[in-house]
Parts: sequence; C-alpha cells; structure tokens
Amino acid sequence: MNLSIIEKIIEEKGKTSHFSGSILFGNQEQEYTKVYGFANRSEGIKNTVDTKFGIASGCKIFTAVAICQLVQEGKISLDSLLKECVDFEFPNFDPNITIHHLLTHSSGVPDYFDEEVMNDFEGLWREKPMYHVRAPKDFLPLFQYNHMKFKPGEQFAYNNAGYILLGLIVEKISGMEFTTYIENNIFRRCGMHESGYYRMDQLPAGTALGYIDEDQCWRTNIYSLPINGGPDGGAYTTVKDLKIFWNALLESDLLNTHYTKLLLTPHAQENEFIHYGYGVWILKINNEICKYFVMGSDPGVSMQSSVYTNGLHAHILGNTNVDTGEIARKIDEEIYKEI
Repeated sequence: MNLSIIEKIIEEKGKTSHFSGSILFGNQEQEYTKVYGFANRSEGIKNTVDTKFGIASGCKIFTAVAICQLVQEGKISLDSLLKECVDFEFPNFDPNITIHHLLTHSSGVPDYFDEEVMNDFEGLWREKPMYHVRAPKDFLPLFQYNHMKFKPGEQFAYNNAGYILLGLIVEKISGMEFTTYIENNIFRRCGMHESGYYRMDQLPAGTALGYIDEDQCWRTNIYSLPINGGPDGGAYTTVKDLKIFWNALLESDLLNTHYTKLLLTPHAQENEFIHYGYGVWILKINNEICKYFVMGSDPGVSMQSSVYTNGLHAHILGNTNVDTGEIARKIDEEIYKEI
C-alpha cells in the first residue's frame, strides 16, 4: 500500500472542503498526520494533532469492552437478562432481553432517539433540558415506559437506549459510576491520558469546541448535547489516543484473547457488507473482514476510526459535521482497489 497516495487524497480533500479536525493514518512503518480548522474560532486557536474532540457514538466500543471485562471476570454473562442486572423497572419491555441483545442492537427496546425516523437531536432537550442529563439513569424518562419495537433477537436496529441500559449494568455490577469505570479500566489502563468524559461547561485546555454551521452563521453545540457523555456517546479523545486504544484492544491488553475475538466477531448484519460485533462495526468484502471501525455523529461532532486487516489504521476526528465521512470513504476506495 502506497501511503503517499492516501496522503495526497487527504490533502486535496482538506484543501477543497470545509473539514475541521485532526487526522492520523499509517501503518507500523509510516505514519502521517493532517490538521485543519479551528478548535476555538473566536480565539483563533487552531486544531492540532493533540486536540481533544468529542466522538459521539464512537465510544460505544468502550461500553462494550467494559461489559466484556465484567463477563470475563464472571460477574455477569452475555446471556444474563436485563431484568436481573438492574434495579429499574421496564414494565413494557420483553423479559427475555439479554446483554448480548443489547450489545448487538438486536434487543428491540424503544430508543430515546430513533435514528431511523428522527433527525433533530437537539429537539430532545426541549422538555428535558440537556444540563439535567448527567448520568445514564437521567435518560430513562425518555424511553423507560415505551413499548418494544420488536422481539429480542428478531432483527438489527441501531439503538442508543440499549447502550444506556448497558451503562446502567456496568454501574450496578461494578459499583462505580459509568464514566469512572471507563476512565479507570480502559483509558488509564492502556495509557489514553488525553481522553475522558468531560462536562461541556468544564472542558479542559486543548479541547475543540463543536461547531454547527447554518446559513453562513455558526454557533457552538453546548446546548445541543447532554452536558455529560455516557454509555452511548460523548467521550472526548485524540487521534493519538484512538491509536493507543486500538493497539491495546487488538493486543488483548484490555480483554483476554477469547473475549477480544468475541467482541470483534460479526454478530449482527446491517447489509451485505456492514456487520456489527460488540460496540464495533465490521466491513466484509468477498466474505472476508477488511476493517473494524467505529463512527459517530452529533451536532458539531463527526468521527470515524478504522483499523484495516492489511495493517493500516486511520483516525479522523472533526468538530463540525462536514466531510469526515467523505474523507473516510476516499481512504477506503484507495485501499479496496487492492482487494
């Protein structure tokens, strides 16, 4: 693989688009970084390769790793029932929902934000202000008493509420706040020292503000997202820390070999090419796995982080909603020419 070709593709896209963010890609022999736009437009502070970005749903994989750690320790099993693992009541939920169902978006639980039919994420906070959403349990009023979408295991349907429930399980079984568990047992454990679940009104130095561009005007996303990230999204990290995370995961530093393989196994299928493991998307071409990846999008946030089976890795973090996916697609197109 000629990485200079990919570097040129990224440079051309960066110059001709409105992408704002940080990109790291390469393999064991070579590595490149590209940076565009501003972390703080008002102060003229540019993004750098060390800038921390929100990653929205990209952090569902952290929740999945946490659950698998607790399974590996024998505290729960993948077949454990939701009703056995939390103290909250869900009167209209199917009693047969398992942890496996929740991990694979096949539980059928009602979502608090159904991406199949909803597109106004900001609209969620009109009745429940986003500054009151600080922990997994704070999401419950948005879906706790709603009815099932389908029977557990019947189909794949991407579901944010399912990961909120997984976060509640982590808290119940570990006895720790969800974000504390992740920071201690994943971030600190593998050396992700520039990552965390920061309050949006207390962002540390070096963190990019998320920007929403509308009608030649812009605003930050501080009123568009929950004030604290959680099990389904909202952590902050850097492209360098994402590389560290993937290396730790693939080298079985976070889970043993068995559970690492299980997390990366295609358990559900969205279409002919896109599959889902535990908290991770999986691309298969000609029935062969080509890459593992996570992606996320919120108002003022967009990202995709990929590790390819040919040894390449590409991490793209943006603080707008512009062109992150397009850059990822261009990289894929160049790589897949060889398949």
